[in-house]
Amino acid sequence: MAGGAMTATFLAVIGGASLLAVTARRLRPSDRLPSLEGWALADRGLGPGWTWLLLGGTVYTAYTFTAVPGLAYGNGAPAFFAVPYTVIVCPLAFVLLSRLWSVARRHGYITAADFVRGRYGSPPLALVVALTGILATMPYLALQLLGIRAVLTAGGLYPHGATGDLVMVAVFAGLAVATYRHGLRAPTVIAALKAAAVFLSLTAVCWLVLERFGGPGAVFDGAARALGGTDAAHSPLVLTPDQRPAYATLALGSALALLMYPHVLTAGFAADGTRTLRKVSAGLPAWTALLALFGFLGIAALAAGVRAPEGGAEAAVPMLVDRLMPGPLAGLVFGAIVVGALVPAAVMSIAAATSFVRNVYVEYVHPTATPKRQVRVAKAVSLTAKVGAVAFVFGLRDQDAINLQLLGGVWILQIFPAVAVGLYTRWLHPRALLAGWSAGMAAGTYLVVREGFSSIVPLGAGSPSVYAGVAALVLNLTVAVAGTVVLTGLGVPRGADATDLSSRPRAGRRPPTGANNP
Repeated sequence: MAGGAMTATFLAVIGGASLLAVTARRLRPSDRLPSLEGWALADRGLGPGWTWLLLGGTVYTAYTFTAVPGLAYGNGAPAFFAVPYTVIVCPLAFVLLSRLWSVARRHGYITAADFVRGRYGSPPLALVVALTGILATMPYLALQLLGIRAVLTAGGLYPHGATGDLVMVAVFAGLAVATYRHGLRAPTVIAALKAAAVFLSLTAVCWLVLERFGGPGAVFDGAARALGGTDAAHSPLVLTPDQRPAYATLALGSALALLMYPHVLTAGFAADGTRTLRKVSAGLPAWTALLALFGFLGIAALAAGVRAPEGGAEAAVPMLVDRLMPGPLAGLVFGAIVVGALVPAAVMSIAAATSFVRNVYVEYVHPTATPKRQVRVAKAVSLTAKVGAVAFVFGLRDQDAINLQLLGGVWILQIFPAVAVGLYTRWLHPRALLAGWSAGMAAGTYLVVREGFSSIVPLGAGSPSVYAGVAALVLNLTVAVAGTVVLTGLGVPRGADATDLSSRPRAGRRPPTGANNP
């Protein structure tokens, strides 16, 4: 009976998400002609509430909600780097995202590569920014499906063989159709259900955990003993001095990288003004608190004696939920996490498709493509990305997707100089930025692969370990600065700047009609 009740609740949550997706066209309907801005950015018309739901639902993915507690379950204190990292993101979003939104709105830019193309007048630099974003996004999209599969498996909702694969395809299919038809509006309305379900279910799980163990102190002491310590103060739950450089650089580097991901910028660009983005940035810590509580549940799984499968620590919290909660509430939690994967997965596919259309297809294949044709191509690419992610998950081991996502985080950080630094100064030469990007990509990839696909790498014998992305970024910036000095001294010309950042429009001001069309 409990299994039937859990399944019924789970299906109710998924069914609710599907129904909401169908109503997406009612979210600020537009009478404008079809355009990529309308499909991919909801006509830049989302207010503070919808933007907070969409941006939070996009940044805090389902795999985050399973991987962070899984890392806490397997490694203890280092897992909590995700909390300061997402705190650092908030002021960065307050400053960078709102400034980038102003430039994008004024000039009709839809992607970060659009901005780079206009800022530096360099098509090759814009192309590598777009391709890096797409390359880093695809394994991230696949990880959302791995999160779904881990939850379904832990809840006994994922049968072995082809039947289980069909279950996951069915869960994903409704969102794929809704996104194809309604674009960004579909994940936006589903994000409302994600927030309600995740906040409600997490509150219930944490209350049950604290009631069972008698308080947070007992949970941490029990976890410390499970990890081989005597108490919470003398266990892997406390960072050692050797772990601190890795912890700090991982938090900083992850925060800088996050705002460069195409799906995060897409969610931000959909806001209706800079004032909205600043309000939302100030409200994002509520999602960070949610993430911290999920990390706490990883500690609770240790204390409860949960035995996750080898190499599958991300299943620890779903297994804990299945053990502690009655069937209906367990179904609610599993449904919330699955819906939590659908929102970022949809935004990622939209962002990847938009980058391809704007910065590859229109730039190099069909420069005279009409807005209607651009939307048609973006829809097809978005659907292809989802199908490719499903095939990727079915065809490769989970660890392959995780390894590629680790590399994706290192890669996406290498466009930070061109995008974020470019918002404030145009001093860096575009050719030097290309050279820095190449050096950072090569060095970051080498360091991660050399350490067996670990993103924490030692810089040398006896030196502390740091995040590979930050080490590669330092090299990137060094090459870019040195290259700029040399190229400027040689008098190598730069491209024209079309952004005119010295005179930005007021928040909320719309560009002229048709400004979004190339």
